[in-house]
Amino acid sequence: MTILIVFICIALLIVLISVFKINAFLSFLVVSFLAGLALGLPPAKIPSSIEKGMGDVLGSLTIIITAGAMLGKLVAESGAAQKIAQVSMRVFGEKYIQWAMVLTGFLIGIPLYYGIGFVLMVPLIFSVVYRYKLPALYIGLPMLAALSVTHGFLPPHPSPAALVVQFKADMGLTLFYGLAVAIPAIVIGGPLFSRSLKTVPAAPIASFSAKELADDLLPSGFKSFFTALLPVILLALASFLPMVLAADAKVLPYILFAGSPSVVMLIVLIAATWLLGLSQGKKITEIMSVYADAVKDIALILLIIAGSGALKQVLTESGVSDQIAGYLQHIKAEPLFLAWLIAAIIRFCVGSATVAGLTTAGIIVPLMEQTHTNPNLMVLAVGAGSLMFSHVNDAGFWMFKEYFGLTLKDTFKSWALMESIVGIVGLAGVLLLNIIIA
Repeated sequence: MTILIVFICIALLIVLISVFKINAFLSFLVVSFLAGLALGLPPAKIPSSIEKGMGDVLGSLTIIITAGAMLGKLVAESGAAQKIAQVSMRVFGEKYIQWAMVLTGFLIGIPLYYGIGFVLMVPLIFSVVYRYKLPALYIGLPMLAALSVTHGFLPPHPSPAALVVQFKADMGLTLFYGLAVAIPAIVIGGPLFSRSLKTVPAAPIASFSAKELADDLLPSGFKSFFTALLPVILLALASFLPMVLAADAKVLPYILFAGSPSVVMLIVLIAATWLLGLSQGKKITEIMSVYADAVKDIALILLIIAGSGALKQVLTESGVSDQIAGYLQHIKAEPLFLAWLIAAIIRFCVGSATVAGLTTAGIIVPLMEQTHTNPNLMVLAVGAGSLMFSHVNDAGFWMFKEYFGLTLKDTFKSWALMESIVGIVGLAGVLLLNIIIA
């Protein structure tokens, strides 16, 4: 009966979000209160349980997510994104233009949140389409595949970063494994798959052609690439150096301090403020205005994450998560595959990769702990599942359709299929890594 209540609550969450179009944060709150009552928690304890769940999740993530959004916005507004695209085009040339788009999407996707990245990168895609008179999907899908994969697999994006915290994984190792899984997923779902879409008619709106900054206003290639990649560099060093240093090395505590994800993002933001802002002649008030706009862009994401933490805490305190884990243990399936499947099903029903990933976490944590599954790989398995089955209840589906001027049928053939390809390839990569590092 207890497990049935949980499934009813999850179904109610799905219905509230996808059918009645209730804001995801409000839906999480309503379901959390109802779940607490239905599962027998003392009514007076439910509000404090929900508040604790929200605080626990946001406590370690607020700095990472807000600083990451500020960085991404500055990368775009400063012209660094445009510069990265230009350099990539010069290096790869027209013949390999797809790979230039993949590299651009990947580098920009690391610091840039998906929704922001989509809107800001589409004009760059269309500028290439118009300039070289090439099929829009052939050029655009590889870049957007890279954006999508970084959103689902790689910290400091909201869902993977939150999963790292909930699974008690290592941020640096998750990023390292995530890169190994992300690259083949991007290649197969992007450049290789998009070659089959050359004949699909698309009519991108001319008004979306890029409004580029003059070349003399752009930051240098070094500043652009260095700033976009700095979070990855610092997190990688923070994971690698402790492995080669003696346990009693005096510098080790400082490395561990500087390698904390919150500190990393703050260091990167300070560096970006100088490299892409002040040194480019921008006033500090202009830069702060960019940062303020960035926070507005991700405010709802923070609330959704908080709401998911509330539901997770209610399930945890009611003991339901342990019961579900015990039940799932009798299913003879790889825990990583189970986590992927649960996330994929929720993604299909809800439409949000972030909601799918965070909801799955509350269910899968006890199973992961009991089976001693690698927490870093579990983050990636859930991330891969959360990218599956994008369709009409996903805002990204409609953004892609409208920006590229596609029919509904062709949007399914291109966008929806690409998302499922990267999800399946991601799962294969995670299972392969599990065999290698076991």
